[in-house]
Amino acid sequence: MAERVSAVDDYLTCAVCLDTFEEPVTLGCNHSFCRSCLETHWDRTKAKTCPVCRRKSSKDNIIINFALKQLCIAVTEKPSSEKQSSEHRAGACAAHPETPSLFCLDEDRAVCPVCEFSRHKEHTVVPLEQAETRLKQQLHTELQSLLKHRAEAQSLQQLYENLLQHSEKQASVCEAHIRAEFSRFHRFLQQEEELRLKAVREEQSRRAQTVSPELGRIRDTLASVERSIQELQTQLQKTQEDFISSYKPAQTHSPQLPPQPGPGLLLNQAELLGNLAFRVWRKMGKTVQFSPVILDPNTANPKLHLSEDLTSVGRADPPLELPENPERFNERDRVLGSEGFSSGTHVWNVEVGEHPHWAIGVAKESVQRKGKPDPTPKNGFWCLLFYNNKYFTAHNTLNMTKRPQKVCVQLNCDKGTVSFYDLSDMSLIHSYKDSFTEKLFPYFLVGRSNSDCQTKELRICPEPAQSHV
Repeated sequence: MAERVSAVDDYLTCAVCLDTFEEPVTLGCNHSFCRSCLETHWDRTKAKTCPVCRRKSSKDNIIINFALKQLCIAVTEKPSSEKQSSEHRAGACAAHPETPSLFCLDEDRAVCPVCEFSRHKEHTVVPLEQAETRLKQQLHTELQSLLKHRAEAQSLQQLYENLLQHSEKQASVCEAHIRAEFSRFHRFLQQEEELRLKAVREEQSRRAQTVSPELGRIRDTLASVERSIQELQTQLQKTQEDFISSYKPAQTHSPQLPPQPGPGLLLNQAELLGNLAFRVWRKMGKTVQFSPVILDPNTANPKLHLSEDLTSVGRADPPLELPENPERFNERDRVLGSEGFSSGTHVWNVEVGEHPHWAIGVAKESVQRKGKPDPTPKNGFWCLLFYNNKYFTAHNTLNMTKRPQKVCVQLNCDKGTVSFYDLSDMSLIHSYKDSFTEKLFPYFLVGRSNSDCQTKELRICPEPAQSHV
């Protein structure tokens, strides 16, 4: 039996390093070696020959011997019982294997109580079982912390992915709206071009109708004169006998010519071409409108729906799937304007109609976007609220007999006032007086409306575009 084991060991031994094969390769002569041993031998001898039979070879003739490799692994691998015994003795002192080890918490390692304990008198030393429990508790705490960090990272990853997807949707919406607007402009310009060309043709036609009859009479007169000239020339070319015998006095008289052309027979190019681009641009300005406030969709609560031109806001049913970005209101049904003001006077009109629940006004830039802060000046809101058929300010209920359909909001940053007027007669509804220390943004809240209510949204009233040119 020992002879068989010895034969197997010889078969699995590299002839160069005299140890069990590691990554065995076989040459064309069928001799096997460790790959690293063979390459080292070739580098040392400067010749690619077999270390045993000296037969010439090359790297192309090297074959990895997988069967021999698996056999080496099977022979050298420890039995499972030997592994368990080795693991059971891990950390034990080789000189005192029978003595149970202790664990030093200061150095985080097992120590022998016989030969090492004196060096750990000042350290915290506990039995291995207690150390195992304590260390596993530490690892469990670290695991829980890592699990928490993973969950936070996954949540943050999802948020960023949602932001990216929503920004792509926003880009598509913007592109579609821009294309639609410019398509409308193109149609307007094409129609205007045809109108201008038609005006030129009609103007030229009118001038032709004035000039053509006179030109026809002049041509007829020229033809008559030309015939008389030819007759006279013919008589003058006759011989004396023929001339005398056929002579007739000339029956000519001064032709009646049309009057000299008067003014206004040419096209009025100055009228047709003068300031052409400006006049077309001004006419185009009459077809578009200007909104003093543009809503910011990045601040809108998911329960709100904005119009495509961002000038109207109503309830979304069901709520929209929007990312939880920092600017967005996540609890109250609120939205801000896109432009803030820190100086000067700014005015915008809001059509509230018969909507049963709304609030309009201004909010400072740093207002709390998450949660449900009360809409008071203390929290950065100066607004007028309508709810349950009553009008409210920050702390008071207003007694109003008339229900305005449109409300004018006037912000004077320099004087520190926010005022609300009934647009129909510009009667004052309420005015706040405060000291503004940061930029203020138009503010809107839209609550639920009844199914039979005709007004479903708040709309910022447009103004003529030319007044803002």
